[in-house]
Amino acid sequence: MDHTGGGDQQVLVSSLLAVTAAFGGEEIAAARDLARTFLADLQAVHGIPVTGRVMGTLQLVVSELVTNARKYAPGPCMLTLEATGSAIDVTVWDSEPTLPIAQAADPGRVGQHGLEIILAVSEGFTACREPVGKRITATIALTDDTAGSPPPANCDRPHGASAQDARS
Repeated sequence: MDHTGGGDQQVLVSSLLAVTAAFGGEEIAAARDLARTFLADLQAVHGIPVTGRVMGTLQLVVSELVTNARKYAPGPCMLTLEATGSAIDVTVWDSEPTLPIAQAADPGRVGQHGLEIILAVSEGFTACREPVGKRITATIALTDDTAGSPPPANCDRPHGASAQDARS
């Protein structure tokens, strides 16, 4: 995947750096810890600058995606974090084939704001059915310049929602 997006975006990662972990229970805090450690290693080992915004946003998106997988899908889920170009792809696979539905913003609704939040803070979002289950990917910019990266190809957005639509 190319996340350079053309234009003036700076490529911070020249080769693929990734980590994957499976979660089978109430391990949402462990998923956030994995995200925090992954970003700390990008900075300490590879010299890639990581802002507080990126650290917080990545942990939020990981928490929301893993929470939804654990809540709505039977069995384990798998989290993959990939740093490429100028972004981090957060991918969660789970065994439930039903794609998430982006609901209209409703401040009076209690709960079910996770996808809303993910769409608002992500540069890109895709949800793809797999032979077993689904794979959801949210793209988080590594820089505070939020010019936008194209999402991975060949996947559906929930009911035509886009990260850009959520920001409007």
